[in-house]
Amino acid sequence: METIFTKILEGKIPSVRLHEDELCFVILDINPVNKGHLLIITKESYPLLSDCPDSTLSHLMQVAKRADAKLREVLHCDATNLIINNGKASGQEVPHLHLHLIPRWENDKKNIHLQKETYTDGEMAEYGKTLEF
Repeated sequence: METIFTKILEGKIPSVRLHEDELCFVILDINPVNKGHLLIITKESYPLLSDCPDSTLSHLMQVAKRADAKLREVLHCDATNLIINNGKASGQEVPHLHLHLIPRWENDKKNIHLQKETYTDGEMAEYGKTLEF
């Protein structure tokens, strides 16, 4: 399936590429939450996390770990967000597996926290029973 990421990989759309190997490539996000926001993208187009082989997922996390260290070293960020939007309802805009690695600083005033809910009495236990695997 052709996506904006396959077009970037093929050089049809310009990007600032920071890393590339046999399974993935890393670029700067063109619309960053904070400057230095990276996208770690699979070379093979997997629409969802569940479509991606475990070995590739493991590799993406290793690349994310190295990229995180680089962001902290060079940008001196206080923290990072590692986000996978997995399906349209989660905010995934491109149906091609990718990780967002976003540098964060204390008081950067960026709100990317999700609203939290609470369980009613006994509801958490019921969810637990039905979601065991």
